[in-house]
Amino acid sequence: MKFSEDFVFGGATAAYQCEGSTRDCGKGKVAWDDFLEKEGRFSGDPASDFYHQYPVDLKLCHDFGIKGIRISIAWSRLFPEGTGRVNQEGVDFYHRVFQECHRQGVEPFVTLHHFDTPDVLHKAGDFLNRDIINHFVDYAKFCFQEYQDEVQYWFTFNEVWPIAVNQYIVGSFPPAIRYDIEKAVYSMHHMMVAHAKAVNAYKEAGYQGKIGVIHSLEYKYPYHNNDADRLAAKNEDILANQFVLDATFLGEYAKETLETIQRLVAINHGQFECSQEDITVMKKAAFNNDYLGINYYQSHFIQAYDGENDIFHNGTGDKGTSRFRLKGVGERMFKEGIERTDWDWLIYPEGLYDMVMRIQNQYPNYKTLYITENGMGYKDEFVNGEIDDTPRIDYIRKHLSWILKAIQNGVNVKGYFVWSLMDVFSWSNGYNKRYGLFYVDYQTQKRYPKKSAYWFQKVSEFKELDKIEY
Repeated sequence: MKFSEDFVFGGATAAYQCEGSTRDCGKGKVAWDDFLEKEGRFSGDPASDFYHQYPVDLKLCHDFGIKGIRISIAWSRLFPEGTGRVNQEGVDFYHRVFQECHRQGVEPFVTLHHFDTPDVLHKAGDFLNRDIINHFVDYAKFCFQEYQDEVQYWFTFNEVWPIAVNQYIVGSFPPAIRYDIEKAVYSMHHMMVAHAKAVNAYKEAGYQGKIGVIHSLEYKYPYHNNDADRLAAKNEDILANQFVLDATFLGEYAKETLETIQRLVAINHGQFECSQEDITVMKKAAFNNDYLGINYYQSHFIQAYDGENDIFHNGTGDKGTSRFRLKGVGERMFKEGIERTDWDWLIYPEGLYDMVMRIQNQYPNYKTLYITENGMGYKDEFVNGEIDDTPRIDYIRKHLSWILKAIQNGVNVKGYFVWSLMDVFSWSNGYNKRYGLFYVDYQTQKRYPKKSAYWFQKVSEFKELDKIEY
C-alpha cells in the first residue's frame, strides 16, 4: 500500500527551538530566557539560527522533497509585551519566511503558541490567568489578518498537556511548580477555551484557510491485566488525553471525564469547575475544527500506585533514571521487551495506531488528522562528514507503517512531519539530544544531511516504504 499523492511529508520546527536571536530584532522576553540563564546549562541562542538561516533550511526542504514545514510564530516577536505595541521587524520577518516557503514549494503549517508565552503575560499567571485568553485571541486575529495570503494552515496551540504537566506537575518548564494537578487542569482548560475562541474568530472572519490544534497523545496501557492497573491507566489517560480530546471534539467534558478529573484534583487538595459560557464557546469550535495535529513519541504502561508524588525527569540521557509516580493516578513502568531511548522514551509505534483508531471510534467528527511530530532523539555521531542514523530511520519507518495500516482501516491521515527538520534546541536537553534530518554544526551553523534525510527524500518521492532500502 502507498500513501496518497496529496499526503504531506514534512519537517517540524518551533520558533524558540530554532530561531535564535531571542533578544534581538525587537523581540520581547519569554519566561525561558531567565529560566535557562538561572539554570546555567543551556541557552536558546543561537539555537539553529533559523532567523538568519531560513533560506538554507527551506532550500534543503526543496532539494530533499520535504513538501511541508511546521513553523511557529514567536508571540513576543510580534508583540514584545504580549499586547499593545507591535514590533514591525518581527512582523516582516515572518512575511519573508512564508514568502520563501512558497518560492521553494514548501507549504507552511503555522502554530501560534509553542511553549513561549511572552514574559509579561507569563509573570501575570500565564494560562492560569483568564485575562490571557482574550490577549491570545487578539494576537491570533492579528496573525490571521496579517498573513492571510501566505498561510493556509493554522494551529492554535502545540501540546496543551505537556505545557501543563511540565509547568505544574513535573516542574521542568517555568515557573517550575511541582505536583499541582489543579493548576495543570485549569491551565489546560483555559488554553482550550482560548483555542476555541480563536478558531471561532477565524471562521467568523471568512478566511479561506484551515485551522486546528495540536495535542501530544500517548496511549496509556495497564501494566498488568488487572482492575487496579486498568483504573490507573484510565486515570492517566483521562488526565493527559481524554480531557483535551473531549474539549476539542465534544466541546464539553463527558461525565466520565469530568468525574475523574474532579476526583484526581480533589485527591491533590484542589477543585475544578468550568462555566457554561466556556462550554458554549468550546461546543461551537468543536464543529469548526478542520483537523487535529497529533504529536506522538511514545506510549506508557501504568500500574496502580498508592504513594506520594515522586517524579524524576531524565533530561540528560542517563538511561533508566526517570520516574513518574503521581498520587491518585498511577506509576509509569518500563515494559519488558520494549526498547527505549537513552531518555527513557518507550519506542512503541503500535501506540500511534491505537491512538488514531481510538480517535476515529470515539470522536467520529474529527475530520482530518496530521501527525505533526514524530521522531527519535539520538546522540548522533559526526564521522568524516557523514551521520549514520539508521536507528532513526528504523523508528520513523515503523511509525509510518502503522500510519499506513490506520489509513487502510479508514482513518483520514493526510500528513506526517518529522521532528525535527534540522537539529534544534531541546527544552530540557539543550543540544546533546538531536532529532533532525539535517545535522547542525552549532559552531559554524552549517547543515549536513543525515542518512535519514536521504531515506526520507525517497519516501516522499515514491510514497511507499517497502521498496526503499536503508
